[in-house]
Amino acid sequence: MSILSKVKWFIPLDNPARLFYHKIRAVIANLMYGFPHKKMMIIGVTGTNGKTTTCNIIAQWLRAAGKKVFMFTTVNIIVDQEEYVNELKMTSPDVFDLQSRLSKAKKAWCEVAVIETASHGILMNRIWGLNYDIVALTNISQDHLDLHKTMQDYVNTKLQIFKKLMYYDRKPWVKKVSIVNIDSEYSELFIEETADTLLTYWEDYKASVQPWDIKTTFKGTKFELNIPWENLKINTKLLGKFNVYNIMCAACVFTSLWLSREVIHDSISQVYGIPWRMEVIEADDGFNVYIDYAHTEDALINVLDTIKDLEWVQRIITVFWATWDRDKTKRPVMWQVVHERSDMVILTQDDDYSEETRDIIKDILPGVPRKEWEDFWIIPDRREAIRTALITAKEGDAVLLAGKWDERVMVTTWKVIVDWHDKKEVQNILQEIKENTLVK
Repeated sequence: MSILSKVKWFIPLDNPARLFYHKIRAVIANLMYGFPHKKMMIIGVTGTNGKTTTCNIIAQWLRAAGKKVFMFTTVNIIVDQEEYVNELKMTSPDVFDLQSRLSKAKKAWCEVAVIETASHGILMNRIWGLNYDIVALTNISQDHLDLHKTMQDYVNTKLQIFKKLMYYDRKPWVKKVSIVNIDSEYSELFIEETADTLLTYWEDYKASVQPWDIKTTFKGTKFELNIPWENLKINTKLLGKFNVYNIMCAACVFTSLWLSREVIHDSISQVYGIPWRMEVIEADDGFNVYIDYAHTEDALINVLDTIKDLEWVQRIITVFWATWDRDKTKRPVMWQVVHERSDMVILTQDDDYSEETRDIIKDILPGVPRKEWEDFWIIPDRREAIRTALITAKEGDAVLLAGKWDERVMVTTWKVIVDWHDKKEVQNILQEIKENTLVK
């Protein structure tokens, strides 16, 4: 470990000296790369859940509309026609990394940048220099209290880009637009911030964009979308009511750009799925495996309720993870959600970092009414946990693997990195079941 790394270990992330250090680095990075984003329209999406999906929907729609797009999210990165997996394990990258990628986007003549904007990135000045034109709030729920200490501090951090919106440099003929999901405890705070245009969305006639007659099927979701000037009939491959909200947020972006009804409708129809969100693997034995990044109370509620609403599902088996080093207060709350919505639960490991798997699991257990062996298992080894779920599953079951999504590594105790990929593990185990080679 370098001397700088050792110093950082003992200085809190929100220490003023550390934040000033990050700002200096941001200024240097922008100067080094020549502010490559200056002529791009910048769209920022913030919130607790739905950021990655919403960014992907916006980017896919813009590409379908003929725009050259740069996008950076937790999961993937787009530079015009090229797409990469985000292997940094960070929503907001180091400022030098982000500016380098924006420089490449400029050389590719990208005209719009869609940036997933997390509270860490705002607080630590990783987005310093970006002049946002459109900012959107998906929702607010408990997360990252290890960094922000209180919900109010967490909310105020996200509010910063809304407060600064009218002060960011303007591009010719580009209005400053704020978009807010009004189905949020803190939405009024975001609505109060000044913008040239304010658009809202929710299942309410007061919202600028509203959905009607939502129907989730095995193949996707159907609903009517009421935008300011007319209604659209939507038939999307994306599953669940939470994705209807994500589509509404993206529709607000398109509405603010005054794109035609035909462009919006045709763009929506071309979105076939978001990488590693509710990804489905069908098993030969008549059950499905769902892989999703759900790692907060709200995200788990959304995913599990969506699966439960599928007509063919008879039983839900959830392989649940306990997150490392982060906000420990949300662990028992997340467990309660999984307990209430799952027929069988398997607790296992995720990225441990500086914690022991068994210690993380202990934080989840208080108040749990289930006893082990009664549709409840604690299997610290993630491979064995997945194997148990798949062996147990039968026709009509849905197996949810929550937390790891498409990550290609797992960080075990004290930062030992091992190769890992949930989807690959599932496919290998299903093949072993098919060939009857689980036990050799």
